[in-house]
Amino acid sequence: MELNELFAVQKILNERIIKEHNLDPKTLSNKKFLALLTELGELANETRCFKYWSTKDPSPRQEILEEYVDCLHFILTLGLDQNFEAVKPTYQTQSLDLTTHFIHLFHAVNTLHSASSMMAYTTLFNAFFALGAELGFTQDEVLSAYMEKNKINHQRQDAHY
Repeated sequence: MELNELFAVQKILNERIIKEHNLDPKTLSNKKFLALLTELGELANETRCFKYWSTKDPSPRQEILEEYVDCLHFILTLGLDQNFEAVKPTYQTQSLDLTTHFIHLFHAVNTLHSASSMMAYTTLFNAFFALGAELGFTQDEVLSAYMEKNKINHQRQDAHY
């Protein structure tokens, strides 16, 4: 997946939001980290992987993909904020159950928050892409869904979301 293109597209959306909402970017870091953690929780909720008390099936694949790319928006945003656009994730799968993937992702987000480094950011991206692979998403699907959601996010800004 060509991350340079995704970073460029995300930067445009981020700058638009900052300008149109008259925000101070220096005050948003914790909100962005919490937004990513919240989106990861929403994604986990759609997979239902941790709901050992329930027999209900996961949400439809497309809904899970939409939540997945919501997370990607915030991962890219954090990378832009910290000038980590040169990240080189490995796109490798990991032989883990979904619940463990999510635990690793929450840990990776918290590690990046507490000790920002390119290594921590790369670890986050690797864990995120490993989760996507476990969910059965191809890089092309993720790219397409990301671009579609980015259009929706711009439409939301047009409508003063």
